[in-house]
Amino acid sequence: MDRLTKLLEFLSQAPKDAFNLYAVANEYMQQGALEEAKKYFLQLKELHPDYVGLYYHLGKIYFLQENFEQAKLVYEEGITQAKQAKDLHAEGELQRALRQAMDELEEW
Repeated sequence: MDRLTKLLEFLSQAPKDAFNLYAVANEYMQQGALEEAKKYFLQLKELHPDYVGLYYHLGKIYFLQENFEQAKLVYEEGITQAKQAKDLHAEGELQRALRQAMDELEEW
């Protein structure tokens, strides 16, 4: 059984579990299936908006799809969540990603 199949099985057993949603979304992203990944990251965001790790990856998907404005919004939301969680590492990563998205917006 491949990794994605196993993760989807775990998700079917606990469809609202934050880690399961994140793991499935991340696996789809690693496989290059950005729309599928985005679908699961958006579900995770809806159910668990305080799951800070999702914002970097969701923003990255929008960035890769050249939707720089949406990437910017997601990164900004993630920065807010990271500050609330006092997660300085995630906040720093999101700040760097936001600067990159802003640079692309200016060039675009």
